[in-house]
Amino acid sequence: MKNITVIGTSYVGLTTGACFADMGNQVVGIDVDEEKIARLRQGILPIHEPGLQEVVVRNANAGRLRFTTSYEEGMREAEFVFIAVGTPDDGKGGADLSQVRTAAQSIAEALTRPVIVINKSTVPIGTGDLVTSIIDEHKQSDISFSVVSNPEFLREGSALADCMNPDRVVLGSTDRAAAETVATLYLSLKCPMIITDLRTAEMIKYASNAFLAARISFINEIAAICEQLGADVKEVALGMGFDKRIGPAFLEAGLGFGGSCFPKDVKALMWMAQEAGQHPQLLQAVMDINRDRRQWVIQRLRDRLGDLHSKRIALLGLAFKPNTDDVREAPSLEVIAHLQAAGACVAAYDPVAMGNAAAVTEGVEFCSDAYAAAAGSDAVVLITEWNEFKNLDLERIKASMHRPILLDGRNLYEHDELRRMGFDYLGVARGGGPVEAVREQQVIR
Repeated sequence: MKNITVIGTSYVGLTTGACFADMGNQVVGIDVDEEKIARLRQGILPIHEPGLQEVVVRNANAGRLRFTTSYEEGMREAEFVFIAVGTPDDGKGGADLSQVRTAAQSIAEALTRPVIVINKSTVPIGTGDLVTSIIDEHKQSDISFSVVSNPEFLREGSALADCMNPDRVVLGSTDRAAAETVATLYLSLKCPMIITDLRTAEMIKYASNAFLAARISFINEIAAICEQLGADVKEVALGMGFDKRIGPAFLEAGLGFGGSCFPKDVKALMWMAQEAGQHPQLLQAVMDINRDRRQWVIQRLRDRLGDLHSKRIALLGLAFKPNTDDVREAPSLEVIAHLQAAGACVAAYDPVAMGNAAAVTEGVEFCSDAYAAAAGSDAVVLITEWNEFKNLDLERIKASMHRPILLDGRNLYEHDELRRMGFDYLGVARGGGPVEAVREQQVIR
């Protein structure tokens, strides 16, 4: 059993703390938000993450997980201190490190015993050195500490599984003994471990996210070409994915990526490259293609409806992906903005993200379910592929619409079936574009 403190109680911090507690450690979560801490003490989470509430409540009841706003209290017995605070876009392309700076200074001021400080937040290369200098400057006495980079690779919607079954654990430090000590926290997970230097560990996180974002933009670029040539991008991706050099992951064409990681991290890596005198052409193209996918929705609606002024457009899904309430950089927000700029009336439904969406939008009619959103609409746009949308009564949807136009931004439905039902169905590059298919495709599955 180890004494672990986690600073920050959002996606990364709360999941990390809950998982370490579930592994038998004593964990304290620190957050400066008093209301958030009060709610966590009641078992009320600030985020939607499948299964996380049960783990938090179970470990809190067992006395292994507790929460506080006090650094002095939270660090009293700490052997390991994880920094898991937000590093949002600073508005200039870089990462805003103000929360990291504050956490590092607060750690220094509360330091009463030797600790290992672990950067879990996604931070620009060189932040480990920055945290070291801040703690050195502000610590009250000559207490030893080490700084280790341990980037997170959690996916919203499956964060618990990712935390307990990681593909790898990356650790970087100028103090190898400290990195090896942190590695002992993960031994029971029996996963590959990479121990390297601070800056390389920090870069692994950015490079990983940028590569995954590039795969998404690549298949969306292929989709745009497929659409013009009459090819089916789903079958193209299937054929590509069987190649062991490529694999099937992140080859689903759609409306592009969003969330708190990919957009921010690609932009931050671009910023770091430019600051270092490099020209990140590929990363710029990744972001440009992603932006264009939102415009694709508007163009397809205009192809069918002409002027969008006063047209009622129903959006199904608002979160940037299923199983989360996160709308940060979500495709839905850009689509809403474009539709409203064109004079359209927007109705929307999402199983869990409507509250967060309402906080950052105006003029949207949030509905009780998908059927209420679709009623009287000139078109329905599927934005997020929630499971509940797979089994909708589509005949009921069609009967309630003013016009039976369904734009499937995630290729959730079978296009032939929807067209047989009488929908004017528009998928993402599902064939039958300007060049019609000349032979029946046979695919081995």
